[in-house]
Amino acid sequence: MELIHTCYRVTDPTASVAFYEALGFEKRRELPIRDEAVNYFLGIPGHDLPELELTYNFETPKDGYELGTGYGHVAVTVDSLDATLERLKENGIEPERPPYTVREGGSRICFVRDPDGYRIELIERA
Repeated sequence: MELIHTCYRVTDPTASVAFYEALGFEKRRELPIRDEAVNYFLGIPGHDLPELELTYNFETPKDGYELGTGYGHVAVTVDSLDATLERLKENGIEPERPPYTVREGGSRICFVRDPDGYRIELIERA
């Protein structure tokens, strides 16, 4: 068994793809789903799997999607949290709060939100 992708719905595929590319993902392909939707697949360079699947439904609700109370976040590791946050800032993406550690000597972490409000945890391993 292997995890091949995780998926969530987006309201603006151009903004969402740009956000994840700014994080360091690469866009791999688009897959139209009849006349209903388009799936955008992104991944981490140098790694075939897992991928992030962003689904844009042509009949997207006017108010967007409700994230609900069950969604937590997607986490990715970064080589340098400071360099990543600087690159994101150049793209207009700000962290929820400054980087921090949960415990002494632990990894530095920080959260950002994509254009639809999904939380992404950035982890610089200790």
